[in-house]
Amino acid sequence: MELQSVSTRGRTLDHAARVYDLLEPLLLLGKQAEYDLHLLSLLNVSASDRVLDLGCGTGVLTRMIADRLNPAEGGESVGIDAAARMVAVARKKRASENCRFEVMAAEALGFADATFDAVVSSLFFHHVPLDLKESALTEAFRVLKPGGRLVIADMHIPTTRMGALVSHVSRWFFMQPQIGENIRGVLPRVIEAAGFAPPSIVAVYFGYIALFNTRKPNA
Repeated sequence: MELQSVSTRGRTLDHAARVYDLLEPLLLLGKQAEYDLHLLSLLNVSASDRVLDLGCGTGVLTRMIADRLNPAEGGESVGIDAAARMVAVARKKRASENCRFEVMAAEALGFADATFDAVVSSLFFHHVPLDLKESALTEAFRVLKPGGRLVIADMHIPTTRMGALVSHVSRWFFMQPQIGENIRGVLPRVIEAAGFAPPSIVAVYFGYIALFNTRKPNA
């Protein structure tokens, strides 16, 4: 049965599913491997961890996480995306015994409370409006275990002239006010408002993509 995208007011990339694996390395200027490995190091997964990837796209990062987990110990990596075509590509190319993909909106997660040890998101939050950023982070907080890790890489206040140029051109070229929210710096406040510890910015790529690292406080 053909997968169906779920309704969301966020921007989905069904139209780009067939070429996304070709475009993403170009958009990351050849630094995708370095960037993904940095995210993995911040997640610091254990073999038995369960990890959720919000807005997983075609599942490159989700599968890299899964390859560091042990299914025999319960380790599992789950990617969710509202775009059914993205999930179809991810399932075809990257699903495995402990790596699965579901069509699901980040603001309405179909998982029980405290299911995951870590939640990660790469370049997702600049596609959704502010209220959905808030809802998605509230849901991430709910499905994380106490002490669970949250790592987000996304557009933030530019730190270089080139970063500012790319950010502002992207906001107006794609007519995407959600990018404007990110480059005004809303993410740290929204992350903290969802209940997480104040996030630290551990790196900035290309002058406009920040890596945020935080945790759900222990109960």
